[in-house]
Amino acid sequence: MKHLLHEIRRNPLLWLLVFVPGVFTAARLRPEGHTLLFVLSVVAIVPLAALLSHATESVAAKTGDAVGGLLNATLGNLTELIIAIAALRAGEYALVKASVAGAIVANTLFMLGASFLLGGLKHLVQEFNRVNARVQAGLLFLATIAMLVPSLVLRADAAPDMAFARSLSVGLSVLLMIAYGLGMLFSL
Repeated sequence: MKHLLHEIRRNPLLWLLVFVPGVFTAARLRPEGHTLLFVLSVVAIVPLAALLSHATESVAAKTGDAVGGLLNATLGNLTELIIAIAALRAGEYALVKASVAGAIVANTLFMLGASFLLGGLKHLVQEFNRVNARVQAGLLFLATIAMLVPSLVLRADAAPDMAFARSLSVGLSVLLMIAYGLGMLFSL
């Protein structure tokens, strides 16, 4: 506990941890205040993300860069997973698709481009693992196809069968989770 208090005093970002119990208190006192709850939740998740990043860096120091990187990449998408689960429970399937698409675009295009740019400023020649790049490109292609197929099936059918589209989406989701897990295993 002493170490945690020292970290909180040293890092002003962690001062926002006071908002975590504030979210639960506001949810009990004003459950209809959706905007207030959203803003408080956004502020409360920032220090939790910082703690998660610090924890994965600590694990990476003990286990190595490969395990630490995979853990960081997996847990870095925890917010998207939480949003997806909450939206699925609320029946907001379009929000889930938008959240997943946003995560793919942010992680793949923006972060890759930023890495190339910043790496290119320091190193004129950069190297990468071709096999791992092919696996990641294949997983991205699989995710794109899995997002497009249910929509195409619904549009192509004259009398759309929503039950079939939902079962197709669930099956493709399970396939994507298995592919992600096998991709992580391959990367290790």
